[in-house]
Amino acid sequence: MQLYKQHNIKIYNSLTGEKELFTPINKDYIGMYVCGPTVYSNVHLGNVRTFMSFDMIFRYFKHLGYKVRYVRNITDAGHLENDADVGEDKITKKARLEEIEPMEIVQRYTVDFHNILNIFNFLPPSIEPTATGHIIEQIELIKTIIKNGFGYEINGSVYFDVHKYNETNNYGILSKRKLEDLIHNTRELDGQSDKRNPQDFALWKKAEPTHIMRWPSPWSDGFPGWHLECTAMSTKYLGEQFDIHGGGMDLKFPHHECEIAQNQAAIGKAPVNYWMHANMLELNGARMSKSTGNIINPNELLSGKNEIMSQAFSPSVIRFFMMQSSYRSVLDLTNDGLLASDKGFNRLMEAVKLVADISASNTSTFNVQEWIQKCYDAMNDDFNTPILIAHLFEAVKVINGLKEEKSSLTLEDLTLFKQTINVFVFDILGLQTETQSNEKGASKLNGTVELLIQLRHEARANKNWALSDQIRDQLLELGIKLNDGKDGTTFNL
Repeated sequence: MQLYKQHNIKIYNSLTGEKELFTPINKDYIGMYVCGPTVYSNVHLGNVRTFMSFDMIFRYFKHLGYKVRYVRNITDAGHLENDADVGEDKITKKARLEEIEPMEIVQRYTVDFHNILNIFNFLPPSIEPTATGHIIEQIELIKTIIKNGFGYEINGSVYFDVHKYNETNNYGILSKRKLEDLIHNTRELDGQSDKRNPQDFALWKKAEPTHIMRWPSPWSDGFPGWHLECTAMSTKYLGEQFDIHGGGMDLKFPHHECEIAQNQAAIGKAPVNYWMHANMLELNGARMSKSTGNIINPNELLSGKNEIMSQAFSPSVIRFFMMQSSYRSVLDLTNDGLLASDKGFNRLMEAVKLVADISASNTSTFNVQEWIQKCYDAMNDDFNTPILIAHLFEAVKVINGLKEEKSSLTLEDLTLFKQTINVFVFDILGLQTETQSNEKGASKLNGTVELLIQLRHEARANKNWALSDQIRDQLLELGIKLNDGKDGTTFNL
């Protein structure tokens, strides 16, 4: 059913700084691209919040009946330290420190990324392309940018000419930064001397002799710049112009700014109609940081094995906590906040359970249609999940009243009431009952461990004893013991 014909959605567009009526480029169809993880470490809880926000948006669009192509990439090459054009590739650096192949790092942390998102009940994207799988497309894109006069090659590396671009375009249109201010605030750094200007950014980097990840190109054996992959993959799968581009607030500059510039330089069009940015996740009122120790990872939060929170919290409680804040607001992760969400979630689930057994009456004392419209109005107002949840708790009061026979609903109203509650709680917010979560979690755990056992077998076959032992030891730390026998490897918790 094409519910979207009955609903006008307003989206806060980071490009204009205003809420705008959402009109897709193609009728019935939405193209949405979200910047995915750089897979060199375990997924950060702040990243989980960003991806959870877009999972909710994806769910709502699908519920309304849109045909959605949701593309979320995997960055498995080209992302240098400090998001700059100098330094070492993040994945290569991790591989060097652990003395294993870069693609082993990619595999390990891609598996971790998927596992964590599965635990939190994410829907998979329509397409999940990788940077290394689209080297040819990125090279062709660079050729076009050079041909159009916005790129130049020096010593085997290719850079985007920001100053030349700014003569006819606005570099800073998204982040609201002016090139003059960037020039004033930029200091010349070692390793940037081959650029014409410090503000220019890399499209292709010539690989040093020690750089492991490299590909042949017309300019050198090297690797693409970090910003390039998203332009290449988004336009390949969504077209030269598409509806929504999302990501974390930290990507607005320089990553998304550079994407706009690359698209304009290569194609002559702005790539995206609506730019959406999810805000940051803090911990106890301060920025999460490994260096200060103010950090907690998803597994620590789920297991309770940390010194910050008083107990373990289920995936749905954490998801409920995050949905109680607008995706555009800074969210402070605290023990008190999670404890309150635990109580609220359980209250909501108890009501959902109760309403299934409520009997219909001859009259209705509650306006179900008006309540439903308020739920949709909340979601249509830039996906306002806090207001939606407030309306769901209004429904909780009604359910308690129905149970105590202080209020009543006709069969038609009761049926619609039950259906709508389930849609918003489970389909759109993505929450799960504890039974659903446990059954799904057990199935995913078994599948994950079997995959790791298979990878360990491959490592042993290749005489990579270090990786084999690492898989066994890290599983043991998580309480999963592998048992090698003549009939294969089994595991127990």
